[in-house]
Amino acid sequence: MGEKSQRGYVEFGEFRSERAGVKKVGTFAGVFCPVVLSMFSALVFIRMGYLVGNAGLLVTLGQFALAYLIVVFTVTSICAICTNGAVEGGGVYFMISRTLGPECGGAVGSLFFFANVVSSALCISACTEALVENFGPNGYLVGSNPGIPDGWWYRFLYRSILNAIGLGVSLAGASLFARTSLAIWVTILICLSSALISFFVTPPAKIDSPDTNRLVNTTAFNYTGLSSATLYENLFPSYAHDYTADGQLVDFASVFGVLFTGVTGVMAGANMSGELKNPSRSIPWGTLSALVFTALWYVALSVLTAATCSRELLQNNYVYLLPINVWPPFIAVGMLMATFSAGLSNLIGASRVLEALAKDNIFGSLLRPMVSRSSNPVLAVLTSWLLVQIGIMADSLNAIAQVNSVLFMTSYLAINLSCLGLDLASAPNFRPTFKHFSWVTSLLGFAGCVALMFGLRALYACGAALACGALVVALHLLSPAAADPTWGSLSQALIFHQVRKYLLLLDPRREHVKFWRPQMLLLVASPRHSAPLIDFVNDQKKGGLFVVGHVRVGELCGAGDPLADEHKYWLKLIDHLKVKAFVELSLARSVREGAAQLARLAGLGAMKPDTVLLGFRDAAPPRDFFRDPVSPYKTEQFDLECGEVIFPPRGPLGARLSAAEYVRIVSDVLCVNKNVCLCRHFHRLDMAAVERRCPSLKYIDVWLVELMAPSCEEPFTVRGLFALQLAAVVRSARGWQHLALRLRAVAGPAAPPPALLGNVPPPLAPASLSSPSINARLLLFTEAGRTVTLGPPALAGLAPAAPYALGERLERLTKLLRINATTHIVNEWPDPQEFSRRGSDEGRDTYQNVSLDYLQVVNSIIKRSSEATAVTFVQLPSPPPLSPQGSPSDDLVCEQYLKVLDEFTKELPPTILVRGLKSVTSTSL
Repeated sequence: MGEKSQRGYVEFGEFRSERAGVKKVGTFAGVFCPVVLSMFSALVFIRMGYLVGNAGLLVTLGQFALAYLIVVFTVTSICAICTNGAVEGGGVYFMISRTLGPECGGAVGSLFFFANVVSSALCISACTEALVENFGPNGYLVGSNPGIPDGWWYRFLYRSILNAIGLGVSLAGASLFARTSLAIWVTILICLSSALISFFVTPPAKIDSPDTNRLVNTTAFNYTGLSSATLYENLFPSYAHDYTADGQLVDFASVFGVLFTGVTGVMAGANMSGELKNPSRSIPWGTLSALVFTALWYVALSVLTAATCSRELLQNNYVYLLPINVWPPFIAVGMLMATFSAGLSNLIGASRVLEALAKDNIFGSLLRPMVSRSSNPVLAVLTSWLLVQIGIMADSLNAIAQVNSVLFMTSYLAINLSCLGLDLASAPNFRPTFKHFSWVTSLLGFAGCVALMFGLRALYACGAALACGALVVALHLLSPAAADPTWGSLSQALIFHQVRKYLLLLDPRREHVKFWRPQMLLLVASPRHSAPLIDFVNDQKKGGLFVVGHVRVGELCGAGDPLADEHKYWLKLIDHLKVKAFVELSLARSVREGAAQLARLAGLGAMKPDTVLLGFRDAAPPRDFFRDPVSPYKTEQFDLECGEVIFPPRGPLGARLSAAEYVRIVSDVLCVNKNVCLCRHFHRLDMAAVERRCPSLKYIDVWLVELMAPSCEEPFTVRGLFALQLAAVVRSARGWQHLALRLRAVAGPAAPPPALLGNVPPPLAPASLSSPSINARLLLFTEAGRTVTLGPPALAGLAPAAPYALGERLERLTKLLRINATTHIVNEWPDPQEFSRRGSDEGRDTYQNVSLDYLQVVNSIIKRSSEATAVTFVQLPSPPPLSPQGSPSDDLVCEQYLKVLDEFTKELPPTILVRGLKSVTSTSL
């Protein structure tokens, strides 16, 4: 403790708290007094007559009750947050940002900063009004003497002088204001006490109208003293014209907007959090006690005002407390002290919020100069003062009050939303020591703020909502803090909470082929060689699941997780490529074992990949897309990290995996009943050229033909339809829609004539294309409840028919599947039997008997048809059967299988070899 004690703080893990000796402001001086002074501000001495005279006593008390109810709910939320952890500088902004995250916190914090600025301008305007009413021409304290001159420019001068004095005090330090707040509070308390006493001792009299009131010709109005008749007269609303706002008609909303400024000061104590000894204790106790204190004074003043002053006096003389006081200078001093101290408090609060925004790097370099190395943010104070100077140009105090109320209600709304979200998310670390809080109070506070904002001043509320929404979007896209992992975000907790519930509701037993969507697992060896493929699969997923998987060969050795550090770089990769994918890493003794783990276990619940994609195993030299200067994926962030190369360049896949291991990976995927795709030549895919509609790329091709056994029925198998569905999904993705989809099939026997189909008239409608059989070769048609089979059994003994019969069937199929594609029948496809050396024996010798000439002819046919093709889908032949324990002959069999695939797809465009096991198409509603 020796060295740490000298530095003045105690560290526990990553938590740092300054020692109490550094912060010298306690609950009373640091919270209670600032809150009371800010809440009294312009309302208590200058606008009580405006409230009671227009709204009447009953409505005024009802508005106070509504305002205090919302504020009490908000204060419970503030107390819950500030007793749930250490509160630092920035007060309410700090609470919101650490709960809602940098985007929402920065947006609401910015509005809260402007709310403090507007509130400071309002208080300075009120102070100027009090100054002129007392010391202006024919002012109450100067009598018939000239007094200080009046006029718009003179009032602007007085406001500027008061704002400059506030700037000087703020630059001297907030601690100076906190120390003097007690003296100011005592002074205002004496002034208020004199006002209460005056209601009982001042006899009835005629009170002159102020010179600023040019709406009436009457020069004096009645002060009746305590009178039941006067009380009854003032019980109900009677809205008149506001003589301080060019005669605008007063209504319920304008009265409430002014009244609400009397409760906005509740944030003053939270704004001083950086100056408090113990914010978690001082903010709740100081704020709640200040609420009770001010509520009692407001109620007392409202009732006594309604019982002693005529309606005309209240509507035409807002500073009526001064002439009826036992000693008028008491009220004059109270007016000036209350308004000036409240304006100063808001100026200091605004500067602290601005400094907190700068420290959190919310707006990047824009606010970086606002950060001060000393305890007083000088530049932030100067900026706040300048904005207040702009705000005081508005001449009407009541007009400023409307904007001020909406901005503060926006802040209150965000506070309640934060607590509501924390409670609903059931975050284990949300354990506030303040016990008088629940989600109900937060919900009521939130709903009350929304209702009042849009119910009273819808235009201002819409403006605040649009400003907040625009800031959220801008900060999400541009703010450096948005990418900072150390920030907590309530949205993540709520998303987790809801996703868990929805995953439990997503029952895999209720899956239906009508609602199938791709769920892809892409196994990647090195992302620097696979960037285009990752980008392509992101387009292929069509709102489905996309998981990028990687296998690290190794074992746990008890020295920590060897994949922990690597995982964060994969997440950076996902962000760099701008793909919507999850990352799954596996540590296994072999690549095959890790791939099997990922294929079997990746995903959660019903959201598991059903299709596994692998890069092709060949000896082609890989291309490093992170270092290639012409690559759109070029980046340096993965090259060096702590002196080491991240995602180190690797050789060809064929140099890292044996043929047997690669083929066994494919077999393992099929064994667990998942579709498999082998992707080749994707290093040639130029996604940018596709998106900018390059003339040389026009088509997506689907070859609905089996390499080893071409037949006219192949297009109608589950495997063929799976390839067709994948191609249709790719074409529907944004950036691919301009490409034409072409289906290619091999000519063969046609469908039987209608005479063989009984009484079923054309056109026929497919009943189902979703047979679960892997070896399905039949297409079923129904009409009027009858089922007819079109396939080899029905075609036995028929002579070969013209190629157009197959084309017609494919066109009808694509129409029924709502797939926009053109059909092309290939007549020159060779018969593999003619090229076989010994006949086509089934089993392990199948691929050894395939002629190289046959493969080259097939490859040339596809190549000639693919000059303007962006991506080609072809059928993947079934991998050869291998012995369970492995044998030396397996290597030869696997090498021959891969050699067949290599010759089959050599020099083609980006090609996907597809073997689908599951039905993914349907024509039913």
